[in-house]
Parts: sequence; structure tokens; C-alpha cells
Amino acid sequence: MTGWVYMFCLLALIADAAFGAGPYVAAMFGFAPTVEAKIYCGLAVLAVATLINLTGTKILGYFAIFGFSAELIGALVVGVWLLVMHRHHGLGVLFHSFGAEGDHSFLYAFLAAGLIGLYQFFGFEACGDVAEEVRNPGIQIPKAMRRTIYIGGAASTFVCLSLILSVTDFGAVIRGEDTNPISTVLASAFGDIGSRIVLGIVLISFVSCALSLQAAASRLIYSYGRDGMIVGSRLLARFDHKRHVPPYALLAAVIVPASLIIGSIVSEHPLNKLISFGTVGVYLGFQMVVLAALRARLKGWAPSGKYRLGRWGMPVNIGALFYGVAAITNVCWPRTPEAPWYDNYVVLLMSGVIISLGIAYMVFSRAYANSDAPHADAIPRHPEIDRAVAEGPAMPAVRNQ
Repeated sequence: MTGWVYMFCLLALIADAAFGAGPYVAAMFGFAPTVEAKIYCGLAVLAVATLINLTGTKILGYFAIFGFSAELIGALVVGVWLLVMHRHHGLGVLFHSFGAEGDHSFLYAFLAAGLIGLYQFFGFEACGDVAEEVRNPGIQIPKAMRRTIYIGGAASTFVCLSLILSVTDFGAVIRGEDTNPISTVLASAFGDIGSRIVLGIVLISFVSCALSLQAAASRLIYSYGRDGMIVGSRLLARFDHKRHVPPYALLAAVIVPASLIIGSIVSEHPLNKLISFGTVGVYLGFQMVVLAALRARLKGWAPSGKYRLGRWGMPVNIGALFYGVAAITNVCWPRTPEAPWYDNYVVLLMSGVIISLGIAYMVFSRAYANSDAPHADAIPRHPEIDRAVAEGPAMPAVRNQ
């Protein structure tokens, strides 16, 4: 069930990364960022990401490293320049709501602003999506996740801080008069040519993000097909050994995001909905594992993997569950009362539909029985009972006649 929810959230995040590039493409080439234009741009970014993925893992790895490096260096350069040459505010603005809470309390504005943190420290779990292709994953994957959090989180926090302190008029942003404050800040700080160069780096990061998510989603779908746990397993389990690409699983990671991008024409603020659903899906998948781990710990389970938290395991587990539930609640909270009810609650509706479909498919198909992966090993048992069950009931003695 965790993999089912995570699979759909990855597909939504692919659409989010591709569709999210639209406003920056429009700003870079000077056309109006209408919904239709952003749909075309999103489909174009998705097509580029797919072509790179089809070339194989080697080219994919090179481009992913190039995209990550460009994004990291660009974030540092842009952040330093904005802080040194274009800063309009002090750190005090971080604690000022500027009336964004409306008729509500300061907490309302604080929770809305807290969404930035949820989106910043996000995506580090993607390191685990390629665990089967990594040597000694029990040690290497946790290391990669920590580095992603430290480096990526620090860089994104730094550039977000720089952008916030460089906004000229917060009132215009809150009132909706400045619909793209990032482009406004970049154009003001770097001029026309400089801002286009920065936007080009941003677009590279969007493509890199889309192709990385697509690679992760295709591997997850392929693994489901290989284990016979999803509809169309025979096709989805096919693998191109020459390029190390699962072609039909990759095709699924194109069709679903493309459908979401095209379908965004019927929703108001579609990018916000895609980001919110993708974020909620990831956190839902996390919390299923976190809740199961907490239950197992309370029953006496002691983790035996290569990466362990020791005495910190229980408090970290409890804190993770509390944080995850709070994050899901914050993201799902409806904030557009003027919109139609289905649009206001679209994140909850999509999450409910996907979970319901997953439960129905799991109950009626019992596809989970096809997997030979280890399971039910988190709850400690009594060795003598396990031995007795394995040996079966004792045979009654036969008396000599």
C-alpha cells in the first residue's frame, strides 16, 4: 500500500516539475504564462526528460549530476548576489505577516509560510528508489539521504532567504498584483540578460528534477510489474538490458503525468494542487512506514539493519509521526473558500480516491501474495512457538497390536 501511494505521488510530482517550468519558460522567452502556454511548456519539458531517460542510465547519470551542479552553484551565486547587492529588508520581515493572515490569527499566516519548509526538505527519499542498483545500499543510501538533506536543504534555505529579503513590495505579492515575485526579483537584480541566464539555470534544474523523478517512478513501476503486483505486469516487467531502461514502465511514467498536465486546464491554480498532492502523497507513504515502525517498537522490535538509531529510535519515531501528521494536515487544509468545493478539497479527494483504489485492488486481487520479499519480521516472536509451527502437529503414537 505504501508503494501504491508513493507511485502515484511520484507521477504527480513529475507533472509538477514539468508544469512548474512553464512560468519560467514564459519569462525567459517573453510570452504570457497562460494556462495553455504552461501546458505546452510542461509537455515539452516532459518530452525532453523522457528522451534523456530513454538514452540509458549512463547519460541519465551525467545529466543528473550536471543539473544538480548547475542548480547548486546557481543557487549559491544568485543568493550571494541578492544578499550583497539587492537586499531590501532585514531578517525582521521573517517574523512579520504583512496582513497575509486576513481576519485570522498570526498562526494562520505562520502555517501557510511553513509550507515553504515542507517543500524545501523534500525529495531526499528518492535516493532509495535506486537501491537495487547500488552496492551495499544499507550503508550507502542513508549516507546519500543525509547528504541530500544537508546540502540540498541548506542551499534551498539560503536561496529562499535571499529571495525573500530581496522582494521590493510584499503587499503587491500578497494582493496578487505581482503574480511571479521570483521573476520580478531576478529581473530587477540582474537585468534582462542576466535574469534570462538565471532562468536558464532554473530550467535546467526543472528538467533535471523531472527526469530524476521519472527514472525513480519507472523503476518503482517496473519492480511492481516484476513481482506481479500490478495490472499489466507482463509489459511493465520488460527490461531493455542494453540501455538498462524499463521501456513500458517508463511509458507509464509519461502517460500519467502528461494526462495530469493536460487535465490541469480545468483547475484553478493547478500547479499548487499538483505540488500539494505530490507532497501529501510522499508524506502519506512516509507515515505508513513510520506508524508501522512505531507499532513494532512498542511491541518490542529491535531493528537489526546496518543503519540504526539506538536509544534515539523511539523518540525520533514519535517525533517523525507527529511531524508527518502535522505536515499532511497543513498541506491538505483548504485555503480557497471562493473556489468550487471540489477544487478546494481536491488534494483530499485525490488522496482518498487513490487510497480507496489501492485498498480495493489489494483486497480483491491479493496481488501482494505474489511477492517473495521478506515480511512480517518486525514483530518479535517466541522461538519455541515458531519451531513448533514449522514442525507441525505431533503424530499420535501407534500401539502395537
